[in-house]
Amino acid sequence: MKKWLPWILVAAMAAWVVTALFPPPEKGFQAREFGQLPVLLNGRIQPFDSVARNSLLQIRTKQSLVWSGETGSEHLTASQWLLEVLMKSEVADTRPAFRIDSPELLGMLKLPEKEKYFSFNQLKDKLDDIERQSDRIQGVEPAHRTPFEKQVMRLQNALVLYQRLKITLRPPNSDDFTAELAQFQKALGPGLAAVRAREAGQKYDEQAFGDFIQSFSVFNDMARYAYALVVPPPNPEASRDAWETVGTNVMRLAHGGTLSPAVQSYAALVTAYRANQPGQFNAALDSYRQWLGERFAPEVKKGQREFFYNGFQAFYKALVIYVLAFVLACVSWFNRSEVLRRSAFYLIVLAWIIHTVGIGFRMVLEGRPPVTNLYSSAVFIGWAAAILGLALERLYRDGLGAAIASLVGFVTLVIAHNLALAGDTMEMLRAVLDTNFWLATHVVAVTLGYSATFVAGMLAIFYLIRGLFTSTLDKDTSKGLARMVYGIVCFATLFSFTGTVLGGIWADQSWGRFWGWDPKENGALLIVLWNAAILHARWGGLVRERGLMNMAIFGNIVTSWSWFGVNMLGVGLHAYGFMDAAFKWLMIFVGSQVALIALGLLPDRYWKSFQGRSPQPAAAPAASGLKRRPAAA
Repeated sequence: MKKWLPWILVAAMAAWVVTALFPPPEKGFQAREFGQLPVLLNGRIQPFDSVARNSLLQIRTKQSLVWSGETGSEHLTASQWLLEVLMKSEVADTRPAFRIDSPELLGMLKLPEKEKYFSFNQLKDKLDDIERQSDRIQGVEPAHRTPFEKQVMRLQNALVLYQRLKITLRPPNSDDFTAELAQFQKALGPGLAAVRAREAGQKYDEQAFGDFIQSFSVFNDMARYAYALVVPPPNPEASRDAWETVGTNVMRLAHGGTLSPAVQSYAALVTAYRANQPGQFNAALDSYRQWLGERFAPEVKKGQREFFYNGFQAFYKALVIYVLAFVLACVSWFNRSEVLRRSAFYLIVLAWIIHTVGIGFRMVLEGRPPVTNLYSSAVFIGWAAAILGLALERLYRDGLGAAIASLVGFVTLVIAHNLALAGDTMEMLRAVLDTNFWLATHVVAVTLGYSATFVAGMLAIFYLIRGLFTSTLDKDTSKGLARMVYGIVCFATLFSFTGTVLGGIWADQSWGRFWGWDPKENGALLIVLWNAAILHARWGGLVRERGLMNMAIFGNIVTSWSWFGVNMLGVGLHAYGFMDAAFKWLMIFVGSQVALIALGLLPDRYWKSFQGRSPQPAAAPAASGLKRRPAAA
């Protein structure tokens, strides 16, 4: 049984992953098919499903809606929730979608402090109070806002987003959009005639004038505030800027334009959904998808691919498997179990394959290199660190490489998840002006340098913990770990330096100068200099094994600051904005690394592995290596 345990675990996890490829058939309204329809938002074509998921992340911090109803636990997928918001908002208003964590804000709004999810109906009477507070907070620098003020701004942004979604496909209080649209077209002639007569000072039909102005005002609000551009241009060859909102397209009727078939299809969908007629809804949906496919096949395929990518959730699945592998790797240390070590190794291979599929899918969807923003950099750093960890485990087979690969993979994917709460992760950063060869090679090389530096730092942390708190860090293991750290720092120096130079070439093409002492450029240079300092200090005999490890841990601080910190300074071409949560966790991480370095400076008598051992001799980095275990599957 023990012999087959690694394969049983891998098969079980693989089966769990594969289930995402075969979702159960839908009954009633085809929300999944609706979720694949393409729209234009944030400058890119994406499916309604992405709009729903990213909106829920900003409103609720989750990609689905789960709550306790009268009949027990109830659940809505992102697309099902969006359907309600777009087409039956009076029902969506009752769903507990808004998350509030601040007790102070709950007290101000007089909401139950034991709850954290609330419906729009619970908040709508308090919109004026929230808006007054947000207007006041607008003048406060993000870095200086209190937790209460941050929560107010987050809630205000969520409420604005929600209300914009509600008027994306239908006017407020509309019940039969198809009939109302036909009535507006019928009343358009008399209404325009009344407007012209009134402007000319002539007698006019007041009823026709009033009805026209009221309808025009409603569609004008839809044109101005609708969240996504859902109406494709009449010409498939037109630019993306030609996509429109429903309100804009309807208003064109007043200027001699024509109503898009897309608007008529959306009206039919809204009417059928509100009338609870899934058969008519699904028929209208099939008709619209066929019309789109004949004219906008690339956009339809893009929506389908991204919908599949969203549903597969490659990074979430990889994260779960990394966690399981880390637990197995750690347990294998205590009981020296080869079975558990191999189980961890094989699970990391599976997680890395899924991780790779996710990155590859993003590259295809974006048509860009794997690193384009902070979110994708977090994903890529974890991917690259997992490769290095697997290589270490393959060479030394002691569970350490598996622990590092799984831990860094897990942590970076958690960071990526939290970065996704800000919205669309495929939206390009402002500093990325163009995608070319130099950009692609620059970001990949620099991120590989980040990954290697973090792996060296993690090895050093394991060295410190193992030496301080256990007696398992013998001389051979200690020398071997030092050699591993030294080799990985060499790797990190090479890629950090190469990436920095390539970034200068790209900057020269994009901004007209090779180097401008931008904070991000300075951060990249600091990583190169610090890694070079580690190599020189070790090779010159200025530090021994423990000194090397402390310097490697400090490399975590340098790299984290270059990766995240310089983006929050608010200056330079790479300033992407101050992120409250990210800054807090960055400071916690830096503090933890400083504490570890302080532990690493403790005298030998406090190290459990060094008690009773003679002092360490100075040694060149290549003096000894960690003994490889002969076995391996």
